[in-house]
Amino acid sequence: MRRQGGTTAVTTGTEDLTTEEPVAEAPTADESAAEDPATDGPATEEAAAQEPGTDEAPPGAGRRRLRLVVWTLVVALLVAGGGLFVMGRQLRDTPATSNAALTDSESTTRVAGDVTNALGKVFSYSPSATAVTKESAKQLLAGKALQQYAALFGQVEKQAADQKLTLTTHVVRAGVTRLTDDSAHLLVFLDQVYERRGKTASTAAAQLSVTAQLRDGRWTIVEITSR
Repeated sequence: MRRQGGTTAVTTGTEDLTTEEPVAEAPTADESAAEDPATDGPATEEAAAQEPGTDEAPPGAGRRRLRLVVWTLVVALLVAGGGLFVMGRQLRDTPATSNAALTDSESTTRVAGDVTNALGKVFSYSPSATAVTKESAKQLLAGKALQQYAALFGQVEKQAADQKLTLTTHVVRAGVTRLTDDSAHLLVFLDQVYERRGKTASTAAAQLSVTAQLRDGRWTIVEITSR
């Protein structure tokens, strides 16, 4: 009998009878891990995945967070709305928005027309009609403007009579710079034509700052400043 490796050979006479005995193979490391539940193999990981997580927030905490987010948004909207209200109030109260010359075209046109007509009358005269001009000034001027005009017109009246002087005033443009319910400020551009008997007429340009007030439904000039 001879033993070779995993084979046992039995010799009887002239014949060799060979019988093969199965030899058990040692299990591999992967198979051992799968069979042993105490190891950290795949079976352990699968079992761990099926267990509920220990860091998951309870349902009550989620609702509290949701309410906190909602209240935060509500407060933010209230603060934003209050800020917009204040900004809108400031815009409504600015001097620009209180100036009707920028928003009320009808009233602006009216005051510009009244001042234009008044200046054309009080600054136009002829040697034989100075009394008419003086009377117009009493109706169309008031306050400081009437006082200044009365002080100067005495000299103009005498000069017109001596030099046979005629003055004609044309308002080229009257721009309303500020307008309220009863007060207006204007910038007025004039062309004045002087004519003396026997001489060529001459033209001069003038620029005035005018303040007018609404009195008895009519715009009256209360101040005139030469620019």
